[in-house]
Amino acid sequence: MTALRDLIARPGIAVLPGAYDALTARLVERAGFDGVYLSGAGVSYTHLAQPDVGLVTLDEMLRRAEAITAAVRIPVLADADTGFGNAINVRRTVRAYERAGLAGIQLEDQTFPKRCGHLDGKEVIAADEMAGKIAAAAEARTSRDFVIVARTDAIATDGLDAALARLRRYAEAGADVLFADGPASPEQLEALPRALPRPVMANMVEGGKTPLRTAAELERMGYKLVIFPNSLVRLFARQGAALLAALRASGTTAGADMLDFDELNDLLGTADVLATGRRFADGAQAVPARPSRQIR
Repeated sequence: MTALRDLIARPGIAVLPGAYDALTARLVERAGFDGVYLSGAGVSYTHLAQPDVGLVTLDEMLRRAEAITAAVRIPVLADADTGFGNAINVRRTVRAYERAGLAGIQLEDQTFPKRCGHLDGKEVIAADEMAGKIAAAAEARTSRDFVIVARTDAIATDGLDAALARLRRYAEAGADVLFADGPASPEQLEALPRALPRPVMANMVEGGKTPLRTAAELERMGYKLVIFPNSLVRLFARQGAALLAALRASGTTAGADMLDFDELNDLLGTADVLATGRRFADGAQAVPARPSRQIR
């Protein structure tokens, strides 16, 4: 669990691509990234085929989180929307996220039901109420290594200065990382790290309100973390639609750009799983060994 805090502390910026299930988290790990982000929006898109409007429950997030943390060894930072309720709910959410093996939690100050930070019509709760939720989260965690990310959506509702004031208040309440979603101009994006007393996270949403910048550009601005929360969802939806259209038109998937049977089984670690099954089927005694990702 210390790995996420270590990523934040080391020089440079940490890039956390978004995953919505164990397979996409495995792809992130295999690509060489040092951490992964579990997106609430991504779970809503893929589990419910619904927009990011506060429909995902704590139990649904936990089921995804437990599968992901069992599938990868890199740290996982997970979205928790508004904490699924008030400060008492936040305490329960933090403890559940820790038990699931997550390395950190992201909490936001929207009213419930929340909505995607890049949709119009957001509303925020009082800053003092959100500070209380952050303080409850900090008190509830059992390890100081568990990272608390405080998000504000107040740029859209009250402007940049109000958002900065809120984030400073959340830092005082115990947030480790600060995150203002939806900066709508290069100037707003650049202003945030310079004005805040904690490490700052950026959010790159393709087609969203915030201008897209590379990780290197964000690092020069002073950001310590950047998430690309749903790039894989958008890519797979586009490519999946194209494959299905071609299949309907031609009646075959021959020539499609995809993992073949052997490549997919390599990604899944099938050979290791089957070898483990054979070993125990033959009556072998358990030996100290590093467990495979599939059976942790």
